[in-house]
Amino acid sequence: MSGFVEKPEPVHVPGLVHLHTGKVRELYQNEAGELVMVASDRISAYDWVLPSTIPDKGRILTQLSLWWFEQLADLVPNHVLSTDLPAGAPADWAGRTVVCRPLRMVPVECVARGYLTGSGLAEYEQSRTVCGLALPEGLSDGSELPAPIFTPATKAEVGEHDENVAYEDVARRVGPETAAQLRQLTMAVYHRGRDLARDRGIILADTKFEFGFETAGDSGGEGGERLVLGDEVLTPDSSRFWLAADWEPGRAQRPFDKQYVRDWLSGPESGWDRRSEQPPPELPAHVVERTRDTYAEAYRLLTGTPFE
Repeated sequence: MSGFVEKPEPVHVPGLVHLHTGKVRELYQNEAGELVMVASDRISAYDWVLPSTIPDKGRILTQLSLWWFEQLADLVPNHVLSTDLPAGAPADWAGRTVVCRPLRMVPVECVARGYLTGSGLAEYEQSRTVCGLALPEGLSDGSELPAPIFTPATKAEVGEHDENVAYEDVARRVGPETAAQLRQLTMAVYHRGRDLARDRGIILADTKFEFGFETAGDSGGEGGERLVLGDEVLTPDSSRFWLAADWEPGRAQRPFDKQYVRDWLSGPESGWDRRSEQPPPELPAHVVERTRDTYAEAYRLLTGTPFE
C-alpha cells in the first residue's frame, strides 16, 4: 500500500476548475484555458504522501523554480505566464502559485546524472551500467562520472515508483526526433545548473526535468510544436544537491533535500515498518523544523538571497 495517508480536498475558487492533486501540487484551469499550479507544503517519502507538512516548502520550491527558469531562459522556453494570484484565491496561495501555459506533457522523466548514487548506484553495482549505459569499474557511492549522462525514467502515478528505462525505449515511445531533443535539452540544462551550483559551493549530483509540447499557434515553432520546460526545475524535490566542501566518494553525502525525513521514518524512533501496509506516522516537530531549514538553506546558497 502507498499513496496519500489522507488525500486533501481541493480548494474551491470561483472561475477555476480543479484538474489534479499531485504529491505536492494542485493543478487548476482558469477560464482562459491557462493552468494554475499551486505548490503545497506536502512532503512524500517511500511512495507515501505524509500526514505532516513542512512550513513554507511550497513557497521555497516555487520561488527557487522561478529563479532557475530565469537562469535557463536562453536555453529553453518555460511554461510560466505569470505569478499573479487568481481573483478569489486564498491568501495562502501567495508565493506558491504560478499561472502556466498548457502543454502536452511528454510521458518521460528526463533525468541527468553527473554523479553515481541512488537507483543509478544500485544498477551499477549489479551490472556496471545505468539505464543500459556502460560505466567504468571502480566507482562508488558519490563518485563523479566521467561525463554526465542522460538516464530517463517512466513517469509514475502517486504511490508508485518511476522506472529507469534505456534511451532506446524512450525513442520507441515518443519517436527518435523527440527523444533526441529531450536528451539534448536535458543535458544543456543540467550543465548550466551544475556550473551555476558549483560556483556557489554546491554539487548538482543528479536532477530530473519534465517537458511538454506547445502548439504552433502559441509558439510559431518550426515543425508545428516546440518543447517547453515545465513543472518545477532544479529544486531539492527534483534534484540531489550536495555541499561541495563535504563531498567524499565512497559514503553517503550530506543532502539538501528530505533525506532527514527518510532517515527518521526508517529509524527506530518512528516505530514504522515501511514494508508493512500501515501508513507512516506524523513527523515530530524537530524533523519538520530541520527539514524546513534544509530547504531554506538550499534556496539561500543557490540564489544568494535568504528565503523570506
